[in-house]
Amino acid sequence: MSASTTLPTVAAIESRLQTVLKPTALQVIDESASHAGHAGANAEGAGTHFRVRVASPLFDGKSRVARHRLVYDSLQNFIAQGLHALAIEIIDPP
Repeated sequence: MSASTTLPTVAAIESRLQTVLKPTALQVIDESASHAGHAGANAEGAGTHFRVRVASPLFDGKSRVARHRLVYDSLQNFIAQGLHALAIEIIDPP
């Protein structure tokens, strides 16, 4: 990764998911520090491994795979920035 590349942040991922999925519940957690030494981790201990917990009306009537695809598709631009792993938890709306 070049020095000019900005690592993904919780705020940037939240903003993108808010825009695309219009969630009724959303939590983004940077779990990068707990993956130190694993594939895809970096020296910064941030910006590579995230967990997303999300509920969205766009998920209604869709399969689990289709719901996950919506999340992945929303975040594709972050992969070039260093996003290595994404854990997705689809939750019930509040």
